[in-house]
Amino acid sequence: MRVGFIGLGTMGAGMASNLAKAGYELVVHDARKEAAESFLNNRAVWAESPKELAKLVDVTFLSLPGPSEVKGVAEGQEGLVEGMNPGSVVFDLSTNSPTVVRNLHSEFAKKGCHILDAPVSGGPAGAHSGKLALWVGGDEQIFNKYRTVLDNMGDQVAYIGPIGAGSVAKLVHNCAGYTIQAALGEVFTMGVKAGVEPLALWEAVRQGVLGRRRTFDGLINQFLPGIYDPPAFALRLAHKDVALATALGREKGVPMRLSNLALEEMTEALNRGWGNSDSRSSLKLQIERAGVEVAVDPERLKAALVKDPEL
Repeated sequence: MRVGFIGLGTMGAGMASNLAKAGYELVVHDARKEAAESFLNNRAVWAESPKELAKLVDVTFLSLPGPSEVKGVAEGQEGLVEGMNPGSVVFDLSTNSPTVVRNLHSEFAKKGCHILDAPVSGGPAGAHSGKLALWVGGDEQIFNKYRTVLDNMGDQVAYIGPIGAGSVAKLVHNCAGYTIQAALGEVFTMGVKAGVEPLALWEAVRQGVLGRRRTFDGLINQFLPGIYDPPAFALRLAHKDVALATALGREKGVPMRLSNLALEEMTEALNRGWGNSDSRSSLKLQIERAGVEVAVDPERLKAALVKDPEL
């Protein structure tokens, strides 16, 4: 199978290398031809444009900085759309806008072609080692057809849903990570200014319940099934803990914007009469504001947990 790869930067080079190691014949393109030098020295074929590349392959992978670059490669006289043969497939590995990839999906469909969003998570080291998560949105039959190719780039390949679903999952993941990072920085600076040595503090909290759980595991028991009673830990007690922490921050002159926002949420939840419900019942406020329903069938949740040996 001839595979096209566009975007041989920090992430793309690692993923393309793994495809080459798996024996796929590569046709490559990059804004800088020198980025492709190591591949061309190992029998990859250079394409002068995305359009030229599309004519030579059955499936193409994009690894680009963002939405504008993806649109630039896909559209226009020298873009992929102009060169693709009916039935050809593109997987966009970039972190992209769900709206952009859905619009491109409509354009590709007019030519009888397919695009699937398949953003990755694992960083440059994962791109080179193959220890990557790939979250794929689009036609499930096309996903299944090319699953073997995807498995050569990542060890956690998952079909998420219709076109755009993979991009949504990636944005949830990354935004959560940086928001949590900001919150951790906030509370750690409070702890250090309150007199605890940084490494000792980190070692201590890493052994607490949050430190021992994976990041998203806190959503399993209450948020996902939408069940907040009986409580694992009552909201009124959690409110007291966060109130004490923010009070310490004020005492030590440490700004704690995110923590105070969390306290306000918990206070509003208390005023709803949820004090004896689970501490996560304050999440119901955000569910209301978003206008969505989160109530996963417990049997489906149980099946998802069985699939993950670490849980």
